[in-house]
Amino acid sequence: MTSVTLMAAAAAAQPAQMYGFWEALHQGGVVAYATFIILVLMSVGSFYILFTKLFEQQKIINQGKMIRSSFWNAPNLREASKKLDERSAYRAIVDDALVAQEQHGKLSNPIDQHDWMANSLARSQGSINARLNEGLAFLATVGSTAPFVGLFGTVVGIYRALIKIAAAGDASISIVAGPVGEALIMTAIGLVVAVPAVLAYNWLQRRNKSIMEDLGAFTNDLHGFLMSEGKVKPAFVNAAPAGKGAAPQPAKVAGGTATAPSGSVTGTNATVSSTTNNVR
Repeated sequence: MTSVTLMAAAAAAQPAQMYGFWEALHQGGVVAYATFIILVLMSVGSFYILFTKLFEQQKIINQGKMIRSSFWNAPNLREASKKLDERSAYRAIVDDALVAQEQHGKLSNPIDQHDWMANSLARSQGSINARLNEGLAFLATVGSTAPFVGLFGTVVGIYRALIKIAAAGDASISIVAGPVGEALIMTAIGLVVAVPAVLAYNWLQRRNKSIMEDLGAFTNDLHGFLMSEGKVKPAFVNAAPAGKGAAPQPAKVAGGTATAPSGSVTGTNATVSSTTNNVR
């Protein structure tokens, strides 16, 4: 009974803070602090990349909405390009297409214009894809290596616990609590750093794929527009509602064929005005 009382008194006499987070790191020494700092830097870098890439992706998504609403209503590509932000991914594709169109006529041994424009647009689209994927390799690296960095701290903590047990000849909680606590802390920090990095990587990759699908569709529409000299446009329909009693605008008729006004978007299911019945 007396020995139990003495052990309880000794435990009560020990300061509780010696088993805290920073105390466990302090017991780990230089190795524990170095491992902790590396994991913190990994985490900060992961969140920095996550937020910067989200901002960049959202900017391109907003530009895509502008494309669908007003880009194809411009009278020509140069005027349409001026509506876009100078650093817009969509504007980069349009400008590259215009430059490629001018360069094709300067070739001493010209190739088919269709192939030349397709290759130029594909190169421009690939450049944007590479820019979108910048930094994602860091997220993948953090997600795959952070648990092992934490595991290194765990191994060192267990090793220190075994050394203390051997030196003291006693395996009581007061001997191993510090090193084992340090080991568990390193394991937990490694997982806390790795899991958000993996989730961020997968989420950003999925958003990049969606953005590249939209860019690919726009590139295809642009290629068709250039190759048809402006006669082929995407079948987008303006979403502006017509007012009450507003009469539909008649289509221009030339040579017995109904054509839409210049600079407007022609839908695949557009209805030709009844004025076409008066064509002679």
